Formats: sequence, C-alpha cells, structure tokens
Amino acid sequence: MGHLDGRVAIVTGAGRLRGIGRATAVALATEGADVVVTGTGRDPASYPDDEKQAGWKDVESTAQQVRDRGRRALTWVGDVSRAAAVQDLVDHVMATFGRIDVLVNNAAYPRGNDRVPITDLDEIVWRRVLEIKLTGAFLLSKRIVPIMVDQRWGRIVNLSSVAGKRGSPNTAAYNVANFGIQGFTQSLAMELARHGITVNAVCPGTIDTARMDVLGRGQGWQAQLERIPMGRAASDEEVAGLIGFLCSPAAAFMTGQSINIDGGVVMW
Repeated sequence: MGHLDGRVAIVTGAGRLRGIGRATAVALATEGADVVVTGTGRDPASYPDDEKQAGWKDVESTAQQVRDRGRRALTWVGDVSRAAAVQDLVDHVMATFGRIDVLVNNAAYPRGNDRVPITDLDEIVWRRVLEIKLTGAFLLSKRIVPIMVDQRWGRIVNLSSVAGKRGSPNTAAYNVANFGIQGFTQSLAMELARHGITVNAVCPGTIDTARMDVLGRGQGWQAQLERIPMGRAASDEEVAGLIGFLCSPAAAFMTGQSINIDGGVVMW
C-alpha cells in the first residue's frame, strides 16, 4: 500500500529519459498514484543519443514506466502556458479519472539561449522562459485548485531552483522565473492552507539531467561539481524523492516552503 493509493497526479515536463519529470512520475506511481504525463512533443531528431539508442518515445515511454508499476497513465502533449490548452488537459483528466490530487509544475524552457547577457537576451526568449514557468504554473493551478478544494485534499509542488534565491550574471530570465515561482508558492500556500492543500517549491542545484547536456561533461562540468560540498551532482531520482516526500503524510504540516536540494551549497 502506498500513501498515494487512489490519487491522481499530473506531472508537467515529464518526457525526457534523464529528467526530474520522468523520475517524479515514476516515484508517484510507486506510491500508488495514477499519473498524467505531459510534454511538448519534441522532434525525435532532437533526442540525445541515449534516448535514440533506447528507442525512447518521450511522454509515452514515461507513461509506460508508470504502467510497469501497476498504475494507470495518461499522456498529453501541449503548451501549458496557453489557457485553452490547459483547460483541455484538465477536462481530459477529469473525464478519464474523475479527480486530480497532485500537481507537479515541472515544465520549463530548455537551458541554452536564455543564458546570455541582458543586452543579448531576445525578448521572445525572455517571454517564453516566464510564460512556461510562471504562467504555466498559474494556469494549471487556477484550473485545478477548485477541484482540490472540493476534494478537501491536494498537493502542489512547484519546481524552482537555487537560482530562485540568488541571482547570477547572464541568467536574468531564469532567475526572474524561479524567484517568481517561489513567491507564487508562498501566496498560494496561504490561500489554500485551510482547504487541506499544501503548496511547496523544490529548489534543485546541479542535477545530472538532459538539461545539463549543453555544458558537456568535461572540465567545466567537473569544476562545477567541485564547488558542491558533496562533490557531485544529484540524480533526477533524488529530486523526485523530495517531491514524493512533500506529497506524503510526513509532510502534511509543511506548506509555503522553498526547499533546497543542492549538496550543501551555502546560499546568501
């Protein structure tokens, strides 16, 4: 018996083989939840080599990992920053499962052309970073909160970053989006606390996922690891474990928190 038996979870941005979304979908399924797996419908030509070699099929492969754990899975491809698409998703989930208990807002703009000096940052990129992270979390929460209120139970976990607590150069859009998601988390937590709904943010540091492939795994990567007191990056499963904990009875009195998982990096 798992602590999420009979529950239904939505995990956004869960189509990558090496990713927090996939690992979270599997972790929640292991605890008994049926899981809705969302993604953007990546071009298979853009898959990293390990996904190509594994015959990976984006959200469908993540959904199969959920099913392998004896749970039901539903896939959805769309843009969480668009209200009509989000309404379609919520309607589809309710028609299929009849409830939504857990929302993990993990979708984010891919790391790359957003990491430039402000004078070189394209306005379209700026808007997309904020739209996916902030507007996506807002739209999903707006549609799903009334369902959770009616159920008198819910868990919302927003993925932020240690970059939501400390700014760094050439990271303006990413910093703003992640600072914002922590403010959103605190506000929503206060609104929903009396309804049996908790809202928390998870703030990863360096995680060894496909998002980090743009850095390579050479000298620069090793230098980054050396700055971490534990001397290594976290795995996607370790972050998923924290998310699973926040959905468990042990975390029932935790809400409005932004929790670092960063190997001991000191934040100022």
